[in-house]
Amino acid sequence: MFIQPACRNTMPTKPTKLLFIFGTRPEAIKLAPLIREFEKKKDAFEVKCCVTAQHREMLDQVLHFFDIRPAYDLNIMQPDQSLFDVSASVLKALEKILKDYDPQLVIVQGDTTTAFIASLAAYYRKIKIAHVEAGLRSDDKYAPFPEEVNRLLADHLADYHFAPTASAVSNLKREHITKHVYNVGNTVIDALHLGLRLLKDGDESVYVKHFSMLKQSQKIVLITGHRRENFGTPFENICYAIKELAGKYSDTAFVYPVHLNPHVREPVNKILSGLSNVHLVEPLSYPHFIWLMNKCSLVLTDSGGLQEEAPSLGKPVLVMREVTERPEGIAAGTARLVGTSKESIVNSVSELLSNENKRQEMIKAVNPYGDGSSSAQIVAVIENEINEKLKTKN
Repeated sequence: MFIQPACRNTMPTKPTKLLFIFGTRPEAIKLAPLIREFEKKKDAFEVKCCVTAQHREMLDQVLHFFDIRPAYDLNIMQPDQSLFDVSASVLKALEKILKDYDPQLVIVQGDTTTAFIASLAAYYRKIKIAHVEAGLRSDDKYAPFPEEVNRLLADHLADYHFAPTASAVSNLKREHITKHVYNVGNTVIDALHLGLRLLKDGDESVYVKHFSMLKQSQKIVLITGHRRENFGTPFENICYAIKELAGKYSDTAFVYPVHLNPHVREPVNKILSGLSNVHLVEPLSYPHFIWLMNKCSLVLTDSGGLQEEAPSLGKPVLVMREVTERPEGIAAGTARLVGTSKESIVNSVSELLSNENKRQEMIKAVNPYGDGSSSAQIVAVIENEINEKLKTKN
């Protein structure tokens, strides 16, 4: 006689409900490969995305490129909105979404106002929080502003911390955050590899045509600049440095996708318009940007993410900031902190354009921010170590 084995639970297990909340282009880029990785596990996870649209146009370009379709779109962007506006709008709008969807885990990325306020909203609802790119610190609460405090507060609200480097883990430990901390590298490298694969499958002539002003064998300096702490005199210094470099290296193209913020566009247009080898272009879509980054000789930036991305393509990075929360790149030699003085920027760029041995030293340095497997590592951690705990009601 056959006896049916006892079974404690014959009901199928419901997928764990995840909600990604993000609002800017950098967040979308860094979360895109992670979202796609979770979506492969449909039996284990129900994945929804909420965008605040803290940045609208630039965010939409990334969503389209990576085929991300948000379930919720707060569409909060207003002309010249303040941090008060963003914070209040996001917090109030998330109250209903979190109540209605009731996710078991909210996932945020980085150091934006969206990331901090989303963490705060999830905390108010007693929902677990995972912070991707945890542990970055400049140890100056006004540089970068408001990002340094945003990421610090998000870390202290979070339950699970996915740090990109060993030093980020150490920063968390210094602040007594030691539980559920995982060193997984940075998902921006995953996004870059994914983006290049998508570009390879497309039509390159689209990008060649878009940058028709560039000569085939011409050296290219890719420039980005938008940090709040650089507004005013530091930003003018940056522009005057680029102007001097353009005159000194007339055979080099200086390509600057100009951020939409009026505090950026006004000095850039006033100082750099009309220079034949300085190309001021509108903000680029992510695929156009990584195509150009892959072609350039070096990157001159005040961005955080570019300090991680560009070295994966063998591009030296000169960082126009006084401090950086990414010291690993400086230590590894993939990036160099040059500040915002005109003289320092001119000298540093000149050295790399004039001395190929110096440029090759930076090209050959090993990128400390990961190998493109960060998303898979995060999914494995949540699936293996966290998933069952999340199913238990808080």
